[in-house]
Parts: sequence; C-alpha cells; structure tokens
Amino acid sequence: MFTLPQKDFRAPTTCLGPACMQDLGSSHGEDLEGECSRKLDQKLPELRGVGDPAMISSDTSYLSSRGRMIKWFWDSAEEGYRTYHMDEYDEDKNPSGIINLGTSENKLCFDLLSWRLSQSDMQRVEPSLLQYADWRGHLFLREEVAKFLSFYCKSPVPLRPENVVVLNGGASLFSALATVLCEAGEAFLIPTPYYGAITQHVCLYGNIRLAYVYLDSEVTGLDTRPFQLTVEKLEMALREAHSEGVKVKGLILISPQNPLGDVYSPEELQEYLVFAKRHRLHVIVDEVYMLSVFEKSVGYRSVLSLERLPDPQRTHVMWATSKDFGMSGLRFGTLYTENQDVATAVASLCRYHGLSGLVQYQMAQLLRDRDWINQVYLPENHARLKAAHTYVSEELRVLGIPFLSRGAGFFIWVDLRKYLPKGTFEEEMLLWRRFLDNKVLLSFGKAFECKEPGWFRFVFSDQAHRLCLGMQRVRQVLAGKSQVAEDPRPSQSQEPSDQRR
Repeated sequence: MFTLPQKDFRAPTTCLGPACMQDLGSSHGEDLEGECSRKLDQKLPELRGVGDPAMISSDTSYLSSRGRMIKWFWDSAEEGYRTYHMDEYDEDKNPSGIINLGTSENKLCFDLLSWRLSQSDMQRVEPSLLQYADWRGHLFLREEVAKFLSFYCKSPVPLRPENVVVLNGGASLFSALATVLCEAGEAFLIPTPYYGAITQHVCLYGNIRLAYVYLDSEVTGLDTRPFQLTVEKLEMALREAHSEGVKVKGLILISPQNPLGDVYSPEELQEYLVFAKRHRLHVIVDEVYMLSVFEKSVGYRSVLSLERLPDPQRTHVMWATSKDFGMSGLRFGTLYTENQDVATAVASLCRYHGLSGLVQYQMAQLLRDRDWINQVYLPENHARLKAAHTYVSEELRVLGIPFLSRGAGFFIWVDLRKYLPKGTFEEEMLLWRRFLDNKVLLSFGKAFECKEPGWFRFVFSDQAHRLCLGMQRVRQVLAGKSQVAEDPRPSQSQEPSDQRR
C-alpha cells in the first residue's frame, strides 16, 4: 500500500521531486459520449451545441417547459452518482461498496481543515452577521478576497474590493454570469473536453447555450500538444456558430483545465483575450484549481497576473474554495470583475445565491491566515496530491495505458481507446458500466464532450486505501474480470507493485 506524506500539520512540509507524467501514445478512435452518469439511450436536447433548443417531453403536467427541462437534467445526468450514493464504499460498514474516482473533490486534507476551522478565532457570532448584508458580500470579506487574490494571483497592482462579489459556489457564479451577460438562446464558446456541469450552470436559469471548440489528441508538430487550444480553432468555432445563426457573447476558459489539467501560458492567455476583444466577446476565466498546481515546474499564471488585460471590462475571473481548500460542501465562490455593471447585476442575484454571515466571517478568517496557508496547508496539500498522482500514474504505466497529466488539479485524463474495438461511444458507455458494476465510479469522456470515444477522467485526490482499492478494481475490469475486488485491509502489507498485472 502506498502512503501519502502525513506530517504534523502545524509545521510546513516540502513537495517531492518532479511528478510522473506521460504523454499520449498513438491515436485510436474518433467520436464520444457522456459523464459518469448520463444515459446513452436518452438524446440530449440541443442546448449545448449550436443547434436549436429542443422541448423535453414529459408525462407530468405539473411543470413548465423550463421545469421539465430542469427535471430532465436531473433524471438523465445523475444515474452514476445515484448508484454510488446507494452503495457508497465504507471501510468498516460497506467494504464492497463503490469507490468514487469520478467526483473531482480533494479528500486528502480533511485533518488540516478540520483543525483550522475548529480554532477559536473561527467561532464568532455578532448581530451584523445575523442580519442582511450588502448582497456583494460583507466588506470585511471582500477586502480579504481582494488581498488574497492579489497575493496568490500575483497581480501587478493590488486588486480592489469593490470589484469583488461573493456567492455560494462556482455553479452560482456561472449561472449568474450567463444570465446577466447573455440573452436567452445566445451562446458561449467553450473548448472541449470541458467540465460538463457547466452545461447545466449556464442553461437552467438563463437558457444560454454552449458553442463547442472541439479539440483532439492529434499532435501536429514539435511545438504542439494533445488537445491544444489555438486562436485558429476559436475562430473556426465562432464562424460555425454564426453560420448556424447563433449569436456568441463570450468565451469560457478554465485554467488549470478540467479534465485535461492544462495550464495556459501567459502568451496563450494573451492570445485568447486578444481574440475575444477583436470579436467583442466577454471572457469568463475559471481559476478554481489555481492553488492545486502541485508540480512547481508547471509555472501556473493567473489571468490577473498579466500586466495589461486587452479588455478588462469584458474579463471576469472566478475562484472558489471548493477545490483548492477541499471545501466543496461549504459553498463559497468569488467573482472579480472591473465592470461595475456586471458586478452589480451579479450581486442582485446574490439574494438567491448569497452566503450566511457566519460563513462569510469564517472565510475571511481563513483567507487572511497567510502563515497557515503558506507554511502548513499548501505545502502539505501539494505533497499529498503529488504522492497520490504518482501512484496512479505508475499504475497506468504498468498497464501500458497512455494518459495526460500536467501536474495540476485532481485528475488524470486517461486514454482507454484500445479497449474499444470499434471506437464508438456505445462501447465507451459499456466500459463505464463495467467499471460501475465492478464497484468503481469513473467519468467517461462524452460527459466532457470529448470528440474521441475512449477517454476517461481518473480522480486521484483520495486517501491511499480507497485509491489503491479503486485501481485494483480498474485493473480487474481491464483484465476482463467482472467480480468485485477483495478489500485489501490496511493491516495487510500489500504494496501496489505486488498487485499489478
């Protein structure tokens, strides 16, 4: 059993050497289907690509057309997770339950966070925290967010609290921005593969669509990489959207990218922003994994670190604690925009997406504790992420499976195309179901609108025991076995190398 580094969380630790990374091997296959849950036999409405929105049929007469659409998303997009929650792995109570390597959550640092959030400075109740506040968020919190982002984004000038709005998570940010920036039926460009839940975030409230910028795994030269985004591909997708009569109002960028793990260089970011300015497009930059870059050589740069934004009034940056601080259940997200009209409009929607005063106080205390973040949390978190990433990378190498990993985020983009004889989305779904039947939940590529069948996202940010058991079950499926893996108890001195085949 591999072990994650576990140091005294009151003392700083250091990252280990370079992360294990492996580029793609040869290319197989061509087109793809679904998230680790979507039903293959249900046709998605054309709400994401550039087709016309479709009505969702329903037997119920109780719901509006919008209500039926919302219910359809719930019914069709949650199958895998419903199955998982009914049979969730528990080391003691349900050792044969499902291991979740599909949800992008950081489960490695609960000990650090539990300790910090239970300290006395986090426990405060006063009248102002129990009353309505400025919908943008309490000023004390927005001031701390501005200082926090100024420091960690390395902005050339201090960021201003009046440009900050706080909401209850990234999903609310996407929904609010889509609603205030676009008319119903308009679209955002988004490179694929991408984090598929954005589809619901921008659609359910604002009826905003997504125009895909399809990327593929082909490497065309020494200076290119798999699934590389270029301005040429952006221009092509924009022309195609216009040819379909769809008005594009913006571009969504995710850096570090989910599911690829790509980190855009400052030069690339500048190119994308110049493209957007040329076409008068808003740019939403989601930087929710910015502190989860565990490989120092990656050289992550925030868009807010650029000396000059080509169009600051149309550039809107998102960040949240859900990934970088492993607090997806706490629901805290923030928008930074210099456009005061956008900030005010989004703040209006905070009536429905605001945070309680008590949570705002806790978040301000957390963000201002730079010593704990820099000397304890981030070094230990990066070391644990790196150890888990190295383990899964080595397992995949032994199996001879190509993969992409860029040293950022919680996931590895894995190429299982050689297990699909015909290279179809139907085979991809069948393989996903075999994994689920063998009690391991993964995310399959069509959920991210990948254009090539056979890609899967493996989340590695979990405790050693669950990660090793999950990879054991993955090996069994790929070896053609269907039984559930025996539970290797922690007391057994079983090294991963002994389990490889």
